[in-house]
Amino acid sequence: MFSVSQDFAPPFKLIAPFFILGSIFYILATAYLFSFSAENLSMLDPKMLSLVHLFLLGFVMMTIFGAMAQLVPVVLEVGHFGVELFYAIWPLLGIGTILMAFGFLGSPQLLPYGGVVVLISMMIFVMEIFLTIKKVEKFNIVMTSVLISNTFLFFGIIFGLVMALSYAGTIDVDIYNLLRSHVYLVIGGYISITLMGLSVVLLPMFGLSHGFSKKPLEISIWLMSLGVSFVVSSSFIDFNILAYIGYALSVVSLFVYFYLVKTIFTTRARKEIDIYAKSLIFAYFSMLGALASGIAYLITNYEPLILTSAWLMFFGFFGFAITGHVYKIVPFLVWFERFSPLVGKQKVPMLADMLPEKSSDAQLVFGMIGVIIVAIAILIQDETFIKAGASFLLVSALAFFRSMLYMINFNTENM
Repeated sequence: MFSVSQDFAPPFKLIAPFFILGSIFYILATAYLFSFSAENLSMLDPKMLSLVHLFLLGFVMMTIFGAMAQLVPVVLEVGHFGVELFYAIWPLLGIGTILMAFGFLGSPQLLPYGGVVVLISMMIFVMEIFLTIKKVEKFNIVMTSVLISNTFLFFGIIFGLVMALSYAGTIDVDIYNLLRSHVYLVIGGYISITLMGLSVVLLPMFGLSHGFSKKPLEISIWLMSLGVSFVVSSSFIDFNILAYIGYALSVVSLFVYFYLVKTIFTTRARKEIDIYAKSLIFAYFSMLGALASGIAYLITNYEPLILTSAWLMFFGFFGFAITGHVYKIVPFLVWFERFSPLVGKQKVPMLADMLPEKSSDAQLVFGMIGVIIVAIAILIQDETFIKAGASFLLVSALAFFRSMLYMINFNTENM
């Protein structure tokens, strides 16, 4: 396992808004699913673009930024360059996300403003992380993954702003080519590599795994980096084979990463299958389903397959990987700040006591059912299934929000 120190951790009040806002945007994204019709789903449909940005910016990125605010200095073992900057990131990212969601829905004039606000929030985050990394004297693969992922994020948000300006009619560019690069830079380059790098710290720490090789992590990160670079290059060079090479490298990267996760899971000392383990099991099987659907799309060119792949990757893999880790991260941070000074002076709760069992189980079960039903609905283009799946997911999101508030506000009276 990598060494993890709490000496440089920022105060929990700094990052709590990220988790609270992220769970609220999760509710909004799932509620938004009720507005979709199964017969005219399309990757470039304005409703689809609005949902993607609501989910990825509002939930995924908001939660990741909050976790990174805590984990980056802990993993790098250096203090933040300017920890107070995080107080500006979450309101800017929240406002920008809302403006972009409404902009895609029918007010394109809002897109440049939303894009600029999101750009500012993410540039603050990226620059703060870069300046924090600059303080590190010796790099390991986790630190390298943070550097690579944030470099891709930097270019991804630049591409996103250019696309927003074009969508609003301010400038004229080929949105389709830029879209491919924007998606790959943010999802493959930032989100995927960030999850890869941090999971090799968090999975062994929470599962007490030892003795596994980190070579697969290095391979998966470099393969994904090459894949993203090839796909982005294909947007500027009229040579589509580069894009397909990039897709293939990305797929291989994720399979190698899955092998690493399987190795960590089988070598863990803590064998309990708790809400965290169950969430990750579903997340990684969703990732495999997304890869299978994506490969099938490349063979058949049947558009519902690529939509299913995106759905399983977003709501299945990203969604459950994040919620699963939240159930470990938030109780630990609250316990460390609120109860660790009381150890030896009075009775303090165990971490398991801080997890609301009923609402967390409801979130897991209803969420898994919802993801599977919507995936089937997309494949068979069934209207009723979409509404049914959305209903399960909305209940799941509300249960997650309830769990979040319970964990953040936990005190000895709850024991």
